Amino acid sequence: MSLRTSTLGFPRTGPKREMKMALEKYWSGAISAEELMSTSDSIAVKSYEEQLSRGVDFIGVGDHTLYDHILDWSERFGLTCTRVKAAKLTGLDAYFTQARGRDGIHALDMTKYFDSNYHYMVPEVPDDVTPTGDFKEFIRQIKLGQQTVGKEKTVPIIVGPLTLSKLCKPCGDLSSDELLTRLLPCYEQLLKELQQIGVSEVQFHEPWFVKSEAVNLKDVASALYGKGSALTSSKSGISVNLCIHFDSLHVDVYKYIITLDVERITLDFCRGSSMLSILEREGFPNNKQLGAGIVDGRNVWKSEESAAKLLTRIRKLVADDNKVVVSPSCSLQFIPYDLSLEKDLPSDVREQLAFAVQKLDVLVKLASSSSATSTSTIKSNGDYEWVGEDNTSGADDISKATKVGEVTVTADMFSRSEAFDVRREKQVSVPRFPTTTIGSFPQTPELRRNRLAWKQKKLSEADYQQVIDAELKKNIDIQTDIGLDIFVHGEPERSDMVEHFGQRLEGFSFTNHGWVQSYGSRYVRPPIICGPVSRREPMTVREFKVAQEMTDRPVKGMLTGPVTILNWSFCRVDTPRWKQALEVALAIREEVADLEAAGCRVIQVDEAALRERMPLKDEEAASYMSWAVKSFRLSTAVAKSSTQIVTHMCYSTFEDIIDKIDEMDADVLTIENSRSGNEMLSALSGFGYNRDIGPGVYDIHSPVIPSKDELIEQVRNLAQSGLPLDRIWVNPDCGLKTRKWNEVIPSLKNMVAAAKVLRDETAPRMG
Repeated sequence: MSLRTSTLGFPRTGPKREMKMALEKYWSGAISAEELMSTSDSIAVKSYEEQLSRGVDFIGVGDHTLYDHILDWSERFGLTCTRVKAAKLTGLDAYFTQARGRDGIHALDMTKYFDSNYHYMVPEVPDDVTPTGDFKEFIRQIKLGQQTVGKEKTVPIIVGPLTLSKLCKPCGDLSSDELLTRLLPCYEQLLKELQQIGVSEVQFHEPWFVKSEAVNLKDVASALYGKGSALTSSKSGISVNLCIHFDSLHVDVYKYIITLDVERITLDFCRGSSMLSILEREGFPNNKQLGAGIVDGRNVWKSEESAAKLLTRIRKLVADDNKVVVSPSCSLQFIPYDLSLEKDLPSDVREQLAFAVQKLDVLVKLASSSSATSTSTIKSNGDYEWVGEDNTSGADDISKATKVGEVTVTADMFSRSEAFDVRREKQVSVPRFPTTTIGSFPQTPELRRNRLAWKQKKLSEADYQQVIDAELKKNIDIQTDIGLDIFVHGEPERSDMVEHFGQRLEGFSFTNHGWVQSYGSRYVRPPIICGPVSRREPMTVREFKVAQEMTDRPVKGMLTGPVTILNWSFCRVDTPRWKQALEVALAIREEVADLEAAGCRVIQVDEAALRERMPLKDEEAASYMSWAVKSFRLSTAVAKSSTQIVTHMCYSTFEDIIDKIDEMDADVLTIENSRSGNEMLSALSGFGYNRDIGPGVYDIHSPVIPSKDELIEQVRNLAQSGLPLDRIWVNPDCGLKTRKWNEVIPSLKNMVAAAKVLRDETAPRMG
């Protein structure tokens, strides 16, 4: 018999980025709020129709969002941040101000959603908060789903109370436990409203249960989902599917989870290597349904054979097919929308891929068959056995002689030739509070049109290089006028910080429409690693040399680090990620050497995604961080002592891995800081971090232009952080590609002016 199927969420983008385009039109005043909502609804309906047409039995609805689903839920519970309330903003004005900021009101902090590349807005919760439920918009979404696919197939997706309370940031002494207690009446109200419109089942998404601390949350779990809880069907009349994804459960957590009073438990059998073995060892209760998350919602490979093998073992264990529901491992929002839009992928790669729409086909196919009918292995230079990209076997021996392709990596390749204090005296000389930017500058519509024409072979290589060189000249002239101390070339030749390098490396494939939401209206197109990685030729040297010849100021060489390239790509599943990271690191190492040989004195190797994909369990994080740090060091240790190595990190929490950041041995660390209230600075100071650091002084994800006075105050805060004054750099939070020149130029001028004021304030006094 065929098993039933369920989905846990779908891309909110639209097939061709319709949501992004509607948002940007709304922000520019080109369309009304009503037109924005109409477009949003049509995208949601199309996703529901797609799932219905593919034969899915239980369709997760209500996860569609204008910007961010965590921001949506904080608004539904009345958690609008205090400064927005004080400005008496309401509706979309309040919503988008929290997301993007406006004059005089800074945006909410933004950070990674668990170990994904999706960023969520962090709700700020004051001590005196009293949550209030306003679910009109959510109920409207659910009704829209019911009208589209029918009531019996419509399953509302709800961010669970434990997870939501943990994702919030208290602004005082309020604990997440107390916030959870205050939220529960609103969740009860929500279930009553859903019951009134004929909802029979809901999904509570509670990925927090995969965290290490979950071993101590048994009582919390029981209070939320145990017998007699207001969230269970015995009280609400609505069946509960408790969805726990992104990793395996700890065995002790699994033991109490299966005792909860819920009808279905959906588990992730893709990201967690031990979930199936725990299930087989501990068994599964015969009074519950098992949601088998066997279709990988975080990668684009079909992996039908490995999923079929998992399903066979699960069916033997549960024994009753009526109690097994096949699902993706998590929401499909983390992968592109539709593979059928791709016409240029190599056929041998394409036939092994599945985007969100095709994952539905895999889901239904697996549910209707007990055996695999196609292979999941990657056919690149032969057939490979699926081993799981998170396999860490052998990772602890990286520092020993390790064969990577044709290169033998030895211990001496991971260390700079001299210690930081010795190196620093040999590197570029700068004034106190030196100013720079993170790398990219605005890309105008004209530049994008020229790039597209070049890709379509409507513009010759020579003519395109003239376009790029003209942009380089403009960028250098603007920086000269502003008065920055260290220049960048501005990256006009790059569409994306990962795609640019992948296109110049062996082993990568690329899509035309493979967009994935990173946050809000920011979408990325992750490359697909489909074979061994190596460098064909220099990737950035030409643009550096052209830019450096235009100025006497040092121009940074701009590279993306191996871990970020890996984490922002869809990896192979036949080779452990740590091995793929070493391949990329060797390619970047060659580029560092070539930039240095071309005269580059400052080389930035961005590791924005270092923290990303770090295991969610503390006890498993050490192995990941070990090979991640070593990969960075392998890529940069080739540099001479006189070459300054910079790295950049952003929009994640780094306080608990400062020791690993220190081990990276970069000369300068630049970090996102403006939204997070200098928390990272305090942690670095407390740790005794003694290298140079450039905390972001303004938010580049907001259109707001910071005033000179605001930036003076921010730089003054840096000076008072406890970090050595001569080691503090002044820079924006991140690259400036998504901003407009009329925002960037005044912002940078104010930043440089602020740095000069602080130089005067802190200059040694004579006499």
